Amino acid sequence: MATSPESEFLAGRLLIAMPGIDDDRFERAVIYVCAHDEQHAMGITLNRPVDGLSMPDLLAKLGVTVGENSRDDIVLMGGPVERERGFVLHTDDYASPAGTLPVAEGLSLTTSREVLAALAADGPPRKAVLALGYAGWAAGQLEQEMRQNIWLVGNPDPSLIFGDDHEHKWSMALAGLGISADHLSSQAGRA
Repeated sequence: MATSPESEFLAGRLLIAMPGIDDDRFERAVIYVCAHDEQHAMGITLNRPVDGLSMPDLLAKLGVTVGENSRDDIVLMGGPVERERGFVLHTDDYASPAGTLPVAEGLSLTTSREVLAALAADGPPRKAVLALGYAGWAAGQLEQEMRQNIWLVGNPDPSLIFGDDHEHKWSMALAGLGISADHLSSQAGRA
């Protein structure tokens, strides 16, 4: 059965780091892939909270008025690229004409400042993750890492995307594939 070129792209899927990854920034990482094509790939790490930084704290530092009922979520370190820039992965009940990218059914990514006011007011989107920075790959880089068995690919689950059990997201993502972390080798390779 032939596969279409689009089926090779991973936008809307999860990357789950294999044990023994050679980059501490991605050890036990769970990354939601927001964009992937022939030219690049981009994703948000879902299980790296920024120590001591909540969404209301960050919004207040940015001069955004925070309402009484605003979210009290933790800010995530989305990845090592453009760490001073915010990315909001959210349900598709919110869209900014200036900067919302539909990612997959039910999910969008917004980078415009307008989404921060929506988060501060506890309006739509229903669910959201605010991340600083992103994980990025140049043309062919992610595909090479896939051939080296650095990543497993999984389907997204709302508890992995929006849940707050960051410590266990990696093992939960593996469990979603029917894999126990105890049974994985830290040695990459091919059979």
